[in-house]
Amino acid sequence: MQIIDGKKVAAEIKAEIRAEVEQLVAEGKRRPQLAAIIVGSDGASQTYVANKEKACGECGFRSQVLRFAESATEQELLAAIAQLNADGEVDGFIVQLPLPRHISEQRVIEAIDPKKDVDGFHPINVGRMAVGLPSYVSATPAGIKELLLRYGIATSGKHCVVLGRSNIVGRPLATLLSQKDTPGDCTVTVCHSRTRNIGEICRTADIVVAALGQPEFLTSGMVAEGATVIDVGTTRVPAPDAKSGFRLKGDVKFDEVAPKCSYITPVPGGVGPMTIVSLMKNTLKAYKKEVYGS
Repeated sequence: MQIIDGKKVAAEIKAEIRAEVEQLVAEGKRRPQLAAIIVGSDGASQTYVANKEKACGECGFRSQVLRFAESATEQELLAAIAQLNADGEVDGFIVQLPLPRHISEQRVIEAIDPKKDVDGFHPINVGRMAVGLPSYVSATPAGIKELLLRYGIATSGKHCVVLGRSNIVGRPLATLLSQKDTPGDCTVTVCHSRTRNIGEICRTADIVVAALGQPEFLTSGMVAEGATVIDVGTTRVPAPDAKSGFRLKGDVKFDEVAPKCSYITPVPGGVGPMTIVSLMKNTLKAYKKEVYGS
């Protein structure tokens, strides 16, 4: 069994990005810039945005964060998006989700210029990804593909079961792994809350991606010997003995599943760091105009 070290891979990629950025700056070009909009004070969202700012610094990017109170109106948010769309110094930006209930996430996502949609959530980018055109791929699926690639995990002809059908992870990852690519060429089964016999289906898989958001859902009886298991779950569970008062739990019961695996990602330290670094890669793509051209 080998642990897939997402933290180590992410550090390598950030170093690669930094080297490229410093070369561009040495040639007289400006630094790439990533912006973020955050509404309210959700703890997980605040942590993610703080990690994004830190990663920008490590990659040699400029960054800015636009912060709004929980009571901000949808029109205020749309005005900020229009401002970032028009700012030639901002290469890409994200609107941190979730948003307060009085703001339409879909209207906000569709207001972002697809050329600056480095989260890959705009329907234009989702559509381009689905048909195999250059696009910004959402960060978590892109990070998972990068881990599979860098660890040399075979995917061609393999059966991959994706647990979860969200538009952020499950659906795009299933599409990506079924495409003619490396990693790719998988036979993909998507399971969800209404799927019958999930355990039986998972036991037929060479690769299981757990992205349900249910702590320790995947147990040893659901995994075949030698399978690769990718754990996307990051649920905060109470932990009175921890300084923060909580611990992160994955969707995989790690201690009992790991001994059966050929490869497995831990939580934390697996997929999580790759999500941030994939956002950095998308920002560099936007800066270089690799997806849409000038």
